[in-house]
Amino acid sequence: MSKEKIIEFSSWIILLTLLFWVVPVERIREALVIFFFKQSLTWLSGLLVVQMGFIEYPLRIFPKATRSSFTFEFFAYPVICIFFNLYYPFGESVSRQILHYFAFTSAITLIEYILEKHTQLIKYIKWAWYWTWLTLLITFVMSNFFYRWFFSL
Repeated sequence: MSKEKIIEFSSWIILLTLLFWVVPVERIREALVIFFFKQSLTWLSGLLVVQMGFIEYPLRIFPKATRSSFTFEFFAYPVICIFFNLYYPFGESVSRQILHYFAFTSAITLIEYILEKHTQLIKYIKWAWYWTWLTLLITFVMSNFFYRWFFSL
């Protein structure tokens, strides 16, 4: 099995396990709203950057269905966004909230950057890590605003 398949398979297993372990049963409805909202954002932005030739995903599941990475755009980022929003430090200092944004955005960007350098899962064509960081930050902000609006927090 190639390292790319191992990484994708491991991503699914780890994130599904974390979902069941970290998301309380009474917050499943919130998790689903966050997941589907983030998924709509990543679907649109992921499709746009691939169609415009900024990024390509040479090895991916469902290669005939989409040129985007199904694992990362439709599953991993939305699941991580669940953790981001459910454990967002509401009511804490602004610096703590900024740190929360910075930590999540930077961690995902770092992982993507490593994957881009060492695998065939993603290739930057007219893209750089800072565009990933910025788009992730924007989608985290949007999802957090939507989450707070939807649940009147």
